[in-house]
Amino acid sequence: MSELRCGAENCVYNHGRLCGKGEICVGGKHAGRCGDTCCESFAWRREGMDSFTSSINHPSMTISIDCEAVKCIYNTEYKCTAKHVDINGIAATGSGETSCGTFREK
Repeated sequence: MSELRCGAENCVYNHGRLCGKGEICVGGKHAGRCGDTCCESFAWRREGMDSFTSSINHPSMTISIDCEAVKCIYNTEYKCTAKHVDINGIAATGSGETSCGTFREK
């Protein structure tokens, strides 16, 4: 489990920079830098829609992260082993506008 700080403010799972999804997936199978990654679990919080908070999804400081970025030093058998992970994308409206700020190429 990693400590996650989510900067994707428009994500429906973002609650005060904590994630309420429970588990996320970082994409970027061929990534060689942060900008080649993304949060595949991002779901856009549209104005007036998705504004409810599910009682099942509780935001947490730590989260399990599946990782497709096989060239990242923190990827061990498709799981992120970084102690702290930053997801970027303050104004994102889709997963392609997010990135893993913790990515480091092997």
